[in-house]
Amino acid sequence: MPSHTSASGTSPTTYRDLLRNREFGGLYASFTLTVAASTLSGFALGTLVNQQTKSPFLTAVSMYGATFATVLGALTLMSVADGSRPRRTLVALQCVSLVGVAAQAVPGLSLAARFGLLLVLGFFQSLGTGARMGLLAEVVPTSTYALARSLMNITSGGMAILGYAIGAVLLRYLSPQEVFAVATALTGVGLIILAATVREHSIRLTRRPGLRQTWTTNIELFSHSGQRALLLNLWVPNGLIVGCEALFISYAPHHAGVFLAAGSAGMLLGDLTIGRLLTAEQRRRRAFALRLLLAVPYLLFAIHPPVLVATAAVFIASVGFAATLPLQEQLLELTPDPVRGQVQGVESAGRMTWQSIGAAIAGGIAQHFTAGTVITSVAAVSIAVTVFSRPFVLRARAVRVEAANA
Repeated sequence: MPSHTSASGTSPTTYRDLLRNREFGGLYASFTLTVAASTLSGFALGTLVNQQTKSPFLTAVSMYGATFATVLGALTLMSVADGSRPRRTLVALQCVSLVGVAAQAVPGLSLAARFGLLLVLGFFQSLGTGARMGLLAEVVPTSTYALARSLMNITSGGMAILGYAIGAVLLRYLSPQEVFAVATALTGVGLIILAATVREHSIRLTRRPGLRQTWTTNIELFSHSGQRALLLNLWVPNGLIVGCEALFISYAPHHAGVFLAAGSAGMLLGDLTIGRLLTAEQRRRRAFALRLLLAVPYLLFAIHPPVLVATAAVFIASVGFAATLPLQEQLLELTPDPVRGQVQGVESAGRMTWQSIGAAIAGGIAQHFTAGTVITSVAAVSIAVTVFSRPFVLRARAVRVEAANA
């Protein structure tokens, strides 16, 4: 594991200490601008599709459909995240994103072409996520990896909220194509910062990345019981609770915005508290409780509580999303250095995909039952997965401790 330190020569313990690390600062700034650009681009595309088609389905697909392409990236070329020149790979992927976002700004582009670009961008963005997370594990000390992920998670959520707000304002004065141009500029600035601040790292495979290498690493990943258990807990409970959130509009159309805002606030508080204030051992001891917290408050929806009670339940439950931090730490510790980028890329792609699956499952069941009943049932399944998989997660931790003491 790398042992880089902050500029002060000590292991960083605060977000400010982390940002003094020039490489992390550059990686973080580039990531922030990329999230902002992606949010603006998705909002502009959704607005454009809605204007041209008046179709809620196509509008939703245009805003969130790119997540389905992340699976294709995880299954085919994710091994490029662990190539011998990770900085060059990430810069190249950022260039592809820049070209793709810029192409969306072309006036008169057909919807078919726009959806094609959306899938291409989703594919390459998934590879970029793997490369970025692989570099992150090399530019910060292992002991502060969760702190760095916490800051990036908070920024991702915050920039998504801010991006939608800014996008709504911009679209009052600009056309969707002009908003695409703004997103292109943000992507370009992020690319420049990345290229200027992050150096090359080479704790890497000597084999050529490609489809065969991707599948070899994925097979090894899923043949490891400890890593399987961690991925199960990172993907399924999280995705099912996102399915609960997807029913807020059906459950309470006039209060859905309040519920979503409460969920975002709870998630940000959880990442801030768990990532910033707790030690690695404290995070591990609380991981199971956080996974339960993620779902248990949603059981209240069975009795259709008052809006304030439901809002508080959503806020408290969303703090549980911070369970991803200790689980990601454990996954990193079980992952050999040369394939960390691919494994983290697969984890990210699978989590996003399960969020889409969770929304689809909850939405499909809600066609036949009330939204409150479905929210409660899906939350109960999330609890069941967490409880029954706990012995396997504990076994994964024991294996890690044994390996460390060997």
